[in-house]
Amino acid sequence: MSKDPVKDKSTRDTHYATLRRTVRDAKRERGEIPTPEPKTRRSALAESWSPPKLAPDQVQLYGLHTVRAALENPERVIVKLSVTQNALARLEIGPVDAMPFPVEITTPQDLDKALGPDAIHQGVMLETRPLPVRRLDALGDSPMLLVLDQVTDPHNVGAIMRSAVAFGAGAVITTQRHSPTESGVMAKSASGALEMIPYIQITNLSDALTELHKLGFYSIGLDSDGPAALEGSFSGGKLALVLGAEGKGLRQKTRETVNALARLDMPGAIKSLNVSNAAAIALYASRQFLARP
Repeated sequence: MSKDPVKDKSTRDTHYATLRRTVRDAKRERGEIPTPEPKTRRSALAESWSPPKLAPDQVQLYGLHTVRAALENPERVIVKLSVTQNALARLEIGPVDAMPFPVEITTPQDLDKALGPDAIHQGVMLETRPLPVRRLDALGDSPMLLVLDQVTDPHNVGAIMRSAVAFGAGAVITTQRHSPTESGVMAKSASGALEMIPYIQITNLSDALTELHKLGFYSIGLDSDGPAALEGSFSGGKLALVLGAEGKGLRQKTRETVNALARLDMPGAIKSLNVSNAAAIALYASRQFLARP
């Protein structure tokens, strides 16, 4: 015979908890109280996670394209590879015991804890030393360069690197201050391009532009209020495209130092673009100009 729910404390608690849930659900359906967002394991991790304190000589890279490119870069000094079984098969790097660095088989959950809930790691993390700091003498033979005037967002810088490699630019030049250092976020946004193009950091941007002019580069500063369209501003056989930070754009000293200021003409209602999108369009237009006979 079943017990009276009023006399059985356990059953009574369950009974009234069910009633409370029913009342809450009815109120939510009527819009009287808000519906809370589900607290998933990932959101719980986001609330409790804090970035690890890395040594100055250590970087955590993640994502299949990023890690594969880093492993193929002879300039990389690898500390350790942490990878899931599935990601290891997709990396196609050969037998683990043949690797010249430690390889740890791990789980996605452990990588979430190490990298944070927002890192799309695809089951792989590489601990490595940063690439050597490069100066202007690291310029290659490409007749096209990108120069960044205090672009601070690592996502944007990474995306710019990716476009720079795609269009054959010789380097991405930026300042040591007010610019992102090498990081997992920047490398992931670059999707392997960080390993393929010199990321040159200089002390004084105006002096660097003057040096580029001596090397035969014609510098064009991208400005939404530029006096001429970019297509009509090209000159010479070597181009340095200069882009400013989101919002404030090029600094006054930079505007005074470049050979020309130019705008991207856009027929739509919006007259400015994200700096990484503007870089891609400018690179394409520059490549078309340089390819002319």
